[in-house]
Amino acid sequence: MPSLVLDIALSAERLRVIYQGRANRILLRSRDGRRVSVPAHHFRQFMTHEGVYGSFELEFSLAGELLSLRRLS
Repeated sequence: MPSLVLDIALSAERLRVIYQGRANRILLRSRDGRRVSVPAHHFRQFMTHEGVYGSFELEFSLAGELLSLRRLS
């Protein structure tokens, strides 16, 4: 499976637009420089009162469909 590693540092303030319904996707850049737009609901399990921080591995199909997202650190 193709995969990307993402280093994410999103404060609770920046995530507020998702809770307010003004955004539903998060635009990120992978370690290899590719831009990725991920539906925000995939990050709900990783959200804390401080936001979302850490390194994540995103696995996707050859068609570009997200298969899994897991925290690395």
